[in-house]
Amino acid sequence: MKRMMLVLSLTLISMTIMAQSRFPAVDKSPMDMSYYPANYPILKIQDKASEPLLARVLYSRPQKNGRQVFGELVENGSIWRLGANEATELELFRDARIGTHRVKKGRYTLYAIPTQNRWTLIINKENDVWGAFKYDPKKDVARVDLPVVRNGDVLESFSMYFEKVSNNINLVIGWDDESVRMPISFF
Repeated sequence: MKRMMLVLSLTLISMTIMAQSRFPAVDKSPMDMSYYPANYPILKIQDKASEPLLARVLYSRPQKNGRQVFGELVENGSIWRLGANEATELELFRDARIGTHRVKKGRYTLYAIPTQNRWTLIINKENDVWGAFKYDPKKDVARVDLPVVRNGDVLESFSMYFEKVSNNINLVIGWDDESVRMPISFF
């Protein structure tokens, strides 16, 4: 009898806890991930990967939704988390050169300071941060100035991907009618 009461009690407690648990609402700025080489995990399981994994980036994808992005939503001259929600993270699987800076393989946070004609991309060693509220410039590993390219098409969603250029890659970052390319070379 005691055993049956114990089982019944545990069942009721479990049901109560589960009834109170709910999945969170879908985020307005979903998280995404890009690899170099593109689609690396799929290529790897299909034994079709012809290049080693060099880099990946995790970021949230805010939407334009009719807003003026640069100069208003994203203030010119101010630190930006480069996306939405958690700050964007770049993971390098080999030592690299970004701009004139040598960056060791590892996981980093990316920030940007956009202006009308250039963005300063910042590679920072602080990880797992939300927004740019606790950004600490003392933890910067590198800063790279990149010219803004005005695109003919408007990107509704903030987007990032890697493109191959000769023996190197660019991290292409775009939103609204602007994009920048951060060159990365590997040792």
